[in-house]
Amino acid sequence: MTVDPRAALDRLIASLEAHYNAVVAKHDDDDPAVDDAYDVLADAFEVYDEALGTAHGEALPFYLAEEDDEDDEDDDEWGPDGDDAFEDGADVDEASAEHA
Repeated sequence: MTVDPRAALDRLIASLEAHYNAVVAKHDDDDPAVDDAYDVLADAFEVYDEALGTAHGEALPFYLAEEDDEDDEDDDEWGPDGDDAFEDGADVDEASAEHA
């Protein structure tokens, strides 16, 4: 079944608003409403991206990162103070492209 890209976009926008509202209204850092809104938003994003690609042969300029239950593999890119640890003159965009 092919999803209409316009309907998928409307769902994505509504999901963004619902996620924002859940974040603003959260009671603590582990509020399940935020987690639920996150999941709905991620699903709406994927549906829109697929619908756009199927109907128009286009892709969005970004993607959802894969979630890991283990430590992030990219932690070694950041210094102990949160500063990026790239060597002098290294371009963050070039390094990001290498990880994609």
